[in-house]
Amino acid sequence: MKLYGLYNDDGVLVDGAKTLVSKGIKVNEVYSPFPIHGIERIIGVRWTRIAIAGFLYGITGTTLALFGMSYFMIQDWPMIIGGKPNFAFILNVPAFIPITFEFTVLCAAHGMALTYFIRNWTLPGVKAKNPHPRTTDDHFAIELVPEDIKDYSKEDLTSLLKETGTVEVFEK
Repeated sequence: MKLYGLYNDDGVLVDGAKTLVSKGIKVNEVYSPFPIHGIERIIGVRWTRIAIAGFLYGITGTTLALFGMSYFMIQDWPMIIGGKPNFAFILNVPAFIPITFEFTVLCAAHGMALTYFIRNWTLPGVKAKNPHPRTTDDHFAIELVPEDIKDYSKEDLTSLLKETGTVEVFEK
C-alpha cells in the first residue's frame, strides 16, 4: 500500500517535499508531467549512469566501424578509390574517420534510447506506473510508503501531506 499526495503546482510540491524530507520522511517517488529541476536532490535520487552506458555504446560503435571498414575495404574487396592505397589500414584511417564518427553516434544514441526504455520500463504494451491519470496532464504526485517510515503512522502521514498543500491525498 502506498500513500499519494496530489498537487496542482510544482512549486508547492517542491516546498512540500522539502518539508517532508526535513521531518525525516523518505519520499519514494515524484510523478509529474514535466521535469521538476532540483527535485532529485531534495528527495535523494541517485545520479544516473546512462552517460557511462552511452560511452560504452559509443566505444562499441567506434570499434565495429573501424574493424568493419578494415575488413571490407582492405581485406575482403580492396579497391583503389581516389588514389588511396588499398593494402594498409593505417594509410586509409583519415578516409574512415567520418563514417567512424557517424557510426559511433548512431550506436551511442540507439543504445542509450533502448537502455532508457528498458530501465524505466516504458516499452510498448507495458502499463504505466503513474498513480493518477492527472499526473500526465497538469497535476503532480508525491509517493510515500508508510511501511518504510517507522516514526509516523498512516494518519500522521496523511495529515502532514495535507499540511503541505495537496489537492488530494489517496491510497493505492
